[in-house]
Amino acid sequence: MIRYALSCAVLALAAPAAAQSVAITNARLVIGDGSAPIDGGTVVIQGGRVTAAGKGVAVPAGIEVVDAGGNYVTPGIVAGFTRIGIVEVDAVDQTNDSGANGSPFHAAIDIAPAVNPRTSAITLNRAEGITRAIVAPEARGSIFAGRGAVIRLAVAGDPVSAPRAFQFMEYGESGAGAAGGSRPAALAAFRNALAQARDYARAPAAYPDNGRDALLNRADAAALQGVVMGREPLLIHVERASDMLALIALRKDYPLLKMVFVGAAEGWMVASELAAAKVPVIASALDDLPESFEKLAATQSNVGRMRAAGVLVGIGTINDNDARQARQEKQYAGNLVALTKVTGATGLDWNAAFAAITSKPAEAIGMAGEIGSLRPGRRGDVVIWSGDPLELSSVATKVYIDGVNQTLHTRQAELLKRYRQPQEGALPKAYER
Repeated sequence: MIRYALSCAVLALAAPAAAQSVAITNARLVIGDGSAPIDGGTVVIQGGRVTAAGKGVAVPAGIEVVDAGGNYVTPGIVAGFTRIGIVEVDAVDQTNDSGANGSPFHAAIDIAPAVNPRTSAITLNRAEGITRAIVAPEARGSIFAGRGAVIRLAVAGDPVSAPRAFQFMEYGESGAGAAGGSRPAALAAFRNALAQARDYARAPAAYPDNGRDALLNRADAAALQGVVMGREPLLIHVERASDMLALIALRKDYPLLKMVFVGAAEGWMVASELAAAKVPVIASALDDLPESFEKLAATQSNVGRMRAAGVLVGIGTINDNDARQARQEKQYAGNLVALTKVTGATGLDWNAAFAAITSKPAEAIGMAGEIGSLRPGRRGDVVIWSGDPLELSSVATKVYIDGVNQTLHTRQAELLKRYRQPQEGALPKAYER
C-alpha cells in the first residue's frame, strides 16, 4: 500500500509539458459568454492565451492541431464560490485553514499562502473540467472573513492566479451571530468598519495603533481600504430579501462599494432592485426549501427570475460541500436548463446556463478580461468534452490551463482499475470467511 501511495504522489507531482501553441479544430465551440455553440469552430491558444476562436479561424503554421471530432469545446469552468485548496478534512484542524477562531485579525486574513495545490479536491475537480475557482475564507468571530483569491487547478506552478481578489463577509443570520446577536448589530459593525477603513485610507499614519481607540485594528482597516475605495469587490453572504435591500441602501453613504451577493436565496423577490443597483449575484442554484428563516421564499426559479430581471448571475456552492464539490456546478446548470421545461418554473436556456458557470462568476468579481470565456486575450483554459458538458454522462477528455495540457489522472481512477475486475494475487483480501 505504501508503494502504491508513493506512486500516486509521484504522478500528482509530475510537471506537465510546457505551455504549448495548439489549435483545437472541428469543435462544437462554446465561447462561454452566453452565445450559442458554433459548429465547426476552432480555438487557437498561443503563449498561454486564446488568440482566436470562432468559425473559419485560420490555424497558424507550425502549431499542434487537435481534432475535437465535433465534440463540445468550452472554456474551463470557473467555480463561483468555493473553499477548494484551503480545506482537506473539515474536522481535522491541522488541514483546515478556512477560518481562525482565536485570531485578532479578520479582514486582514489573506488565504492565498494557505492554498495547497496537492489537495485531493483540486485533482478531482480539474478532471471534471474545473480550471479556476473563487476561494473564500470563512468568518470566525467577526462579520469579516478576510481576503479571498482566484486559484488555478493546474498540476504544476503557482496555484494562486489572483491573490487578494476580494473581501468576504457574512450578513443575515450568520453575520448577526458574529456581531453579537442581531442584524442591527451587524449593520452597525459594517458601517463602523467602512468609516474606519476610510479614515485609514485618508491618513494611515494617524490611525490608532492596535485598535486602542478603534474597533477595527490597523491591519483590518488597511485590508478594507480597497473595499471602501471601490478597488476591491466585497462578496457578502446574504440570503433574505430585506437584508439585500438594507445592504443596497448603504450605497447612499458609500457609493464606491462593489458589492457581490453570495447565496441570495430570496434574490428573486428584489430582482428589480438588484438590477437597478447593478449588484452581481453568485447564487446557490438549487436552494428550494426553507431550511432557515432567511430562506423562507427559496425557489429553484430564483436564478432564472433574477436573470430575467437583468441581474448578472453566476453559480456558486457556498455551504454546499464547498471545499470539494465544485464539479456539481455542471449538474446545477443542467438542472436550470431542465427547469425551462417545467410549467410555471423559470430556468435558463443552455447558453445562459453555461455562462453562469464560466464567464458570469468571472465578471462578478471583475476578472472577465482574464478568465471565463474563449474571447481573444483570455487565459488558455479550454476543455474538450465527450458530450454535452451539462449532462452527467459526459466527461472531460482534455483540459488545458494557461495553454498547458493537464493530466486527468486521479487516485480514484486507479482504484477503479484495480477493483473493477479483482483477481487473486498479492493484494490483501478485505474479508475472509
